[in-house]
Amino acid sequence: MHHAAMTPDDTARLESGIAKILQRYPADRKSAAMLPALRLLQEIKGWLVPEGVKKVAQLLGTTPERAHEVATFYIMFFTEKPGRYVIDVCTNLPCALRGAEGMLKYMETKLGTLAGTNGDKYFLRETECLASCGTAPCMQVNEDHHENLTKAKVDSILEKLQ
Repeated sequence: MHHAAMTPDDTARLESGIAKILQRYPADRKSAAMLPALRLLQEIKGWLVPEGVKKVAQLLGTTPERAHEVATFYIMFFTEKPGRYVIDVCTNLPCALRGAEGMLKYMETKLGTLAGTNGDKYFLRETECLASCGTAPCMQVNEDHHENLTKAKVDSILEKLQ
């Protein structure tokens, strides 16, 4: 379970990790390390807890607002605690041409949740591209990639999440 509060151990891990990250950047360009620093925070907490985002900004010599802007720009970052299973369904043109939008609707019905809704168990999202245009339609469950989706294949994948 990932909790919102930063523990002293979390803070120490974040400070130590960011110190290592910053070794790869010029001293006057610390804020350029924003993406790996936010990624580290997410690895530690499971999502970008507000207190941690402020700490990242402080360590990188920038504002909490700038860190929040970056965090909310990229789909890979969670600014709220995600459900246990983050399900990304690509609906970009190649996937759409092969039935991705119908597949997304099918998953909404199957899971009883709308795309864009974050629950305790599922966070179902429509996404732009998962880099599998030749094997469309595709989806990702957490870090597991699935291609050539059919309703039967989706049923099998979702059954394993129960």
